[in-house]
Amino acid sequence: MDDDFDQALNAVGPRLRALRQRRNTTLADLSASTGISVSTLSRLESGARRPTLELLLPLARAHGVTLDELVDAPPTGDPRIHLRPVTRHGMTMLPLTRRAGGIQAYKLVLPADSRRSEPDPQTHEGYEWLYVLNGRLRLVLGDHDLILSPGEAAEFDTRVPHWFGAADAEPVEFLSLFGRQGERAHLRARPAAAPRSDQR
Repeated sequence: MDDDFDQALNAVGPRLRALRQRRNTTLADLSASTGISVSTLSRLESGARRPTLELLLPLARAHGVTLDELVDAPPTGDPRIHLRPVTRHGMTMLPLTRRAGGIQAYKLVLPADSRRSEPDPQTHEGYEWLYVLNGRLRLVLGDHDLILSPGEAAEFDTRVPHWFGAADAEPVEFLSLFGRQGERAHLRARPAAAPRSDQR
């Protein structure tokens, strides 16, 4: 338990530095907004100063994150699922399910400056269903080169060579349902109501 606690505190410094750099904020700017001296901030980021609650509270406020996020605390006593986004090759993937096997759901965001502009189709086991929320998604699937707009969906066997990316200079957000064992997403439409006898 003590080792986990020390490990969490030791990780605060690099996390503080990454948050500040991501916001393009200088130590002097952060000092002005938090009232914490530049030297203390520098020592916190380098790990030379142990973080305390009095220091972390104003820093969390300044960076716009919760205290739990700042120290990467495990969720406790909260029934909600706290799934963390993962960024790979410029694509941000947020898992929406957390279970072994079965169909997995993700929200994916491809930035406008995605470097995945040249199609490089891949294959793997499974079946995928895509639904575009915002932006335009380019889907290369076998011999097909398609553009999907918001509200459009596609489903395919992932053993067919496929690739997707932003269709233009705008970011694209979409949902993905993926089944490794080839599970398919089934959409069921409600049958039209039969006309009443007095309307015939």
